[in-house]
Amino acid sequence: MGYRIVVVGATGNVGREMLNILAERQFPVDEIAALASRRSLGTEVSFGDKTLTTKDLDTFDFAGWDMALFAVGSEATKVYAPKAAAAGCVVIDNSSLYRYDPEIPLIVPECNPEAIHGYKNKNIIANPNCSTAQMVVALKPLHDRAKIKRVVVSTYQSVSGAGKDGMDELWEQTKAVYNPTTDVPPNKFQKQIAFNVIPQIDVFMEDGSTKEEWKMVVETKKIVDPKIKVTATCVRVPVFVGHSEAVNIEFEEFLDEDEARDILREAPGIMVIDKREPGGYVSPVECAGDFATFISRIRQDPTIENGLNLWCVSDNLRKGAALNAVQIAELLGREVLKKG
Repeated sequence: MGYRIVVVGATGNVGREMLNILAERQFPVDEIAALASRRSLGTEVSFGDKTLTTKDLDTFDFAGWDMALFAVGSEATKVYAPKAAAAGCVVIDNSSLYRYDPEIPLIVPECNPEAIHGYKNKNIIANPNCSTAQMVVALKPLHDRAKIKRVVVSTYQSVSGAGKDGMDELWEQTKAVYNPTTDVPPNKFQKQIAFNVIPQIDVFMEDGSTKEEWKMVVETKKIVDPKIKVTATCVRVPVFVGHSEAVNIEFEEFLDEDEARDILREAPGIMVIDKREPGGYVSPVECAGDFATFISRIRQDPTIENGLNLWCVSDNLRKGAALNAVQIAELLGREVLKKG
């Protein structure tokens, strides 16, 4: 016996990836519905070897459905997620709307699976920000061993984090660089993204940080440990898929780089590729389409007493969004609903 699953926002990058991953991981599905806004009504999407025709989100009845994976923006989520939850369908939401609600669990299954039972508060579970998700997968097993005091992270985030429009803008601007008669001014991003980097993701806040940077701080505290201090600089780079992060970690006690490497090799969801030779690390191009979070460049930081540096790369459409949502659904099914 399987589950009746709804994917909301099935025509977007993350929604399509959710459908792909549900099929790839052979999630126990009895019935699946692909929902979209009225303007995308009737669009066909793939689910394994099946083709689904999207249904109208506005008129859909969530009663009798087990889980709804939401991959739409906060505004649409604000309208439709409470309707689904009230109808008895557990919402797993990829937007930022519910992440900071103390009554709603924010889950990365490798880090805080015990939080799953908090779904009962509002029948909603939040999926973290893409840049946070991959980082905490690496932080948690190290924190369990040596207690993290402080994290300094710089991110190199792909344009797919801004959706299809972001990917299109990079593509069109890249072509325009080689065609001087064509001009593609910035629209999705604040400046030209082709052959450039932009040290702004989301809006600026009063303290000078951006909202993306604030998200990494708050979400890491909620998922791993509220005592961890985090400071982040988030940068958009001209890469289509895959977020990278340079992470500096200060621990309460000494942790040798070799032991850290062994811990991460044994940790769930992580692949360690760390050879001290040219190309002995993972880059975004290599991680695209993969489930794992890849860790490379593990080394002591000699400038502080108990410090480590590492390089963290993951497919942001997968672990940063769709995969984590499906893993939450698997956890919910295994630990709570127990139908599959």
